[in-house]
Amino acid sequence: MNRLLRLLKIYRVANKYRLGELFKSFDQARLLSTVLGLPLPCVSGLENMSRGERLRRALEELGPIFIKFGQLLSTRRDMVPEDIADDLAGLQDNVPPFDEQQAIKLIEEALNDKIENLFNDFSATPLASASVAQVHAAQLPSGEEIVIKVIRPGIQEIITQDIALLKSIATFVENNIDQGKRLKAVEVVQDYEYIIHDELNLMSEGANATQLKRNFENSDLLYVPEVYWDYCRLNVLVMERIYGIPVSQIEELKAAGINLKLLAERGVEIFFTQVFDHSFFHADMHPGNVFVSREHPEQPQYIALDCAIIGTLSKDDQYYLARNLLAIFKRDYRKVAELHVECGWVPPDTPINAFESTMRSVCEPIFQKPLKDISFGMLLLQLFRTASRFNMEVQPSLVLLQKTLLNIEGLGKQLYPELDLWENALPFLENWQRERLSPISNLKKITEKIPEWLEQLPQLPELIYESLQELKTLRSHRENQYKEKEALEASRSKARSRRYLGFGITALAAAAISLHPRVGPMLGNMPAATLILATAGLALLVLRRD
Repeated sequence: MNRLLRLLKIYRVANKYRLGELFKSFDQARLLSTVLGLPLPCVSGLENMSRGERLRRALEELGPIFIKFGQLLSTRRDMVPEDIADDLAGLQDNVPPFDEQQAIKLIEEALNDKIENLFNDFSATPLASASVAQVHAAQLPSGEEIVIKVIRPGIQEIITQDIALLKSIATFVENNIDQGKRLKAVEVVQDYEYIIHDELNLMSEGANATQLKRNFENSDLLYVPEVYWDYCRLNVLVMERIYGIPVSQIEELKAAGINLKLLAERGVEIFFTQVFDHSFFHADMHPGNVFVSREHPEQPQYIALDCAIIGTLSKDDQYYLARNLLAIFKRDYRKVAELHVECGWVPPDTPINAFESTMRSVCEPIFQKPLKDISFGMLLLQLFRTASRFNMEVQPSLVLLQKTLLNIEGLGKQLYPELDLWENALPFLENWQRERLSPISNLKKITEKIPEWLEQLPQLPELIYESLQELKTLRSHRENQYKEKEALEASRSKARSRRYLGFGITALAAAAISLHPRVGPMLGNMPAATLILATAGLALLVLRRD
């Protein structure tokens, strides 16, 4: 019953904002109305709204899970039209908080103690309220200022229901709406399901934050708040409280004397360091999760929050991505095509010449602009879209990467409109490749492998002996197969000889009978047939002998 009521609410909101018109096919909306047996009301007052704004307002009205889904859609510009993605990017985590007594109860149950025994100066009024959690301020008994993040009560059940409904809607969109399959709605929902369930595990978020902090512990580029593990549970996360400036508050940053040009450039450096040096990058770097420290304004430092979504790349993906980007910088489209095949992003039978030509047609018009006016993230997105025509499968790690790059680039342009991401990225990529291929780097890799090799060294004689035994067994098996094959051929040869003998004797007998003085006249004059039978008989006997 609850699921039916939820579906009816979704239907009502969709009708209210005429979402069927988003797909340029109002007939599908009428089809849905017919299937449900419900009227399709005409709502006035929406004529001046863009389709993206209508979708954004509908998602806001449907609640936290749909708001979060809209935020995800805004990052999937490979699947969502640009105008809709731009409007959805305006979705904020401005969700009404849940009851403070419920929050206190959840914290006390998770930590098995009263709130006054656990914390000092606990603030019942939340600092912030988001889609799946809200945050309260407090102090530890030892005096450290902290924030307590607690998952919304009952959110798991709501998520399960809404995900099931979203899957049903996505399936309907793909099967019944124009260009529905191109939108890959089912795939988007599956991606969202994975992300939203991961965000419900605050222990995972705490572990991600700790790793990210460790990665930058010797750097002044990025600061990650401390996690207080003694107070963390699956639905409760306790972290150090920070007092930075939200990165979106440009005027406040200027008033604090922050060097905006250097701040933008450092954001690019942080991104490439995470991707290529650490292979561990914060994949949810929207402005609400990024702050700037007030200290050292001439050497500004970022502060990262909310590490629930983390991206990683394999060493192979790192290597091929760096080489692809360098090839794009150099406009070596042949190399781009070859690398896509070599790393398995497209099928091995992809026509290289056609792929190269397509890449050139995409990139050359873009490169006619000054580099500072070219969006690195949008170019990468365009390349992924183009490669999809050659059956390039969606790579989740690359989708997160592209999404994060778009966030970083947009953030950098907001801070410093003249930011040339290409100018900052190229030296980093060249240095990364140079270091990867340098003799010292390769010697270091060998050195790192030595303990593992030494550990396996005592097993080497046994491994060699086992390999030799396997080789001997394989050779014996092959010899047996050869003997069996010879025996089979001999058997077949004998069978052929017996057939030839039988046929030869039969033919000669027939020839002799035809020449008998009593039988011949009865068969008539058949010298030609007699000659053929005799010749065939002799030939078969000769073949048998051979």
